Amino acid sequence: MIKRRIGAHQAPRGFTLLEMMLAIGVLALILTMLASSFHTIAQSKVHAEGRLMVDREGRALLWQLSKELTNAVQTQYAISHVALLGTGHMGNGLPIDTITMSTFSAGHRRALIGMTPENIVTYNLTPNPAQQGWYLLQRSQQSGLMPTTAALQSMVLADNVLSLHLRYFDGQNWGESWDSSSMQQGIQLPAAVAIQIKLAAPGGHVMDFATQVTVPMAFSQW
Repeated sequence: MIKRRIGAHQAPRGFTLLEMMLAIGVLALILTMLASSFHTIAQSKVHAEGRLMVDREGRALLWQLSKELTNAVQTQYAISHVALLGTGHMGNGLPIDTITMSTFSAGHRRALIGMTPENIVTYNLTPNPAQQGWYLLQRSQQSGLMPTTAALQSMVLADNVLSLHLRYFDGQNWGESWDSSSMQQGIQLPAAVAIQIKLAAPGGHVMDFATQVTVPMAFSQW
């Protein structure tokens, strides 16, 4: 009987093709999971930064509109061309209101009569041609001294507005519109204005901003 010796020169056993394919498959699965996780984290970071920018934008819009409403004027010493006109509209089932007001601009030098000149300012929404359902918030301004001949200056403040809702408080009730031209001189301004703005944010989110503004000159005329 011949016995086979296990010599030291026997070739080492390698991986089979099946084992290599299984290892490559497992590695590919792990890399796919890692890539998916990294993509999700990166996308979440981008959306979070985008929402932070929209939050700053919404707060800035509220601040600017509130400041000009605070300076809304209808003085008894000189007749204003426009006091405050607020009109309600609807678009895509949401309010897209318009407001026009006369405000005192602190950036101008004082007039001879001791008051700063009035500016006629309008905020309105127009459809955004680049994104269905979004609106452009436009601010237009012209001098109240010569409204018929003064150049109209207009600029877009935001391009992702979904809704602008304005309500007016007359001292007793809230209303959806305001027309000072039909009211008695001296009591033509609302006591307060409620502002609500909805902005589109990354990831399909909707961010809501709201505040109420007291109109000081309304109380000085009561």
